[in-house]
Amino acid sequence: MPGGRLSQQERQQIASGLADGLAYAEIARQLDRPTSTVTREVMRNGGPGGYRAELAHHATERRSRQRRQTTARGEAPVRAEGRDAEAVRAYEETLTTVFIQSGLAKMMSRVLACIFISDSGSLTAAELVQHLQVSPATVSKSVAFLESQDLIRRVRDERRRERYSVDNELWYQSTVASAKANVRLAEIARQSGSVLGATSPAAVRLENVARFLDFVSEAIMRSAEQAREVLFTGPDQDQDVI
Repeated sequence: MPGGRLSQQERQQIASGLADGLAYAEIARQLDRPTSTVTREVMRNGGPGGYRAELAHHATERRSRQRRQTTARGEAPVRAEGRDAEAVRAYEETLTTVFIQSGLAKMMSRVLACIFISDSGSLTAAELVQHLQVSPATVSKSVAFLESQDLIRRVRDERRRERYSVDNELWYQSTVASAKANVRLAEIARQSGSVLGATSPAAVRLENVARFLDFVSEAIMRSAEQAREVLFTGPDQDQDVI
């Protein structure tokens, strides 16, 4: 299996595969590449509807130059000694792609991934600007949204600097909030009977949606509570806590 960066020819093959309606896995098989490589390439360069081989190639070269310039200036706020810098960058991009696929906008996903892979679990706005090579306004907008969704928390360090932090309790709270949103949606769906007629096809459809959401939300809430302790388990502790 070939390694290294995608060539311009491979990117053209990806574009052709997307135009032909092929799945990422099939395109990856033709290239003899991991499916994750193709998925990450497409998602960070316009998505399946906007991917262009030439633009993707130039964007990758630009990011590579920016990384070299950052390294030359010694700017690496989320790196730790002894790690493969290229592997860390690839993992950060993969995590960003997963956040995008979960529904977050690209910049919010980049910010969240950047904070998550930092050992401290928190970064200042200046560190985010430096690492992501974006404007302070872009970071400010992204962290404001993430904070509103309870995905990050604003804290102050010992030097009274504001830091944006992720912690295990936030992940639990976000899961619970999502389940509660489904409960509210189920309540609204169930009201359809009194408006549309209890036996109408639309009301029956929405009642089934409500029943489904009730079941799923209850299961998520119960599982989140039972598994909460897992979020606070250290690497040397017993993992079987449920």
